[in-house]
Amino acid sequence: MKTHILRLCAVAFVAALLAPLPVCAQITVILSRHAEKLATPPTDPPLSAAGERRAKLLASMLADSGVDEIIVTEYKRTQQTAAPLAARVRLKPTVIPAADTDGLVKAIRARKSGVVLVIGHSNTLPAIIAGLGGPTVTISDPDYDNLFVLTVGAAQSSLLRMHYGSALPAPGMMEPAKPSGAVK
Repeated sequence: MKTHILRLCAVAFVAALLAPLPVCAQITVILSRHAEKLATPPTDPPLSAAGERRAKLLASMLADSGVDEIIVTEYKRTQQTAAPLAARVRLKPTVIPAADTDGLVKAIRARKSGVVLVIGHSNTLPAIIAGLGGPTVTISDPDYDNLFVLTVGAAQSSLLRMHYGSALPAPGMMEPAKPSGAVK
């Protein structure tokens, strides 16, 4: 009887040693500024034709990336940038106000895994990246081609910065300068 119990204990011990260890939770966050916008109306302009093309390109690039959540702001330009991908992968974007960086960071950190696409603004994405443990980044006002892939782990994050589409806006599509503090 003792031998039988010792064998069962030995088998259980070996099985425990050979069992795979749990993988640490990891979230992939893809971040992009909204695509090119029109100059009017000044408070909430829609995408320009160049912006619509860039939004379709983003959808094509990310269609098979496993995005399972899309986060946009209350502004048309972020929603319209995300719309082609959202339609393609059948997701309804979550709207988080542009001014609520802390809420957005908390929502992402509350996830255990997955791939999240965040469409933001040139002056909000750097704070989001930093809030998720990434390095300091800057996005110039005329830059619409940045694509960031931030891998958020329990202990550290890593950032990959890429560019997609044309780096230069189409002639006549550049947005006018905005007063400091305005969402871009």
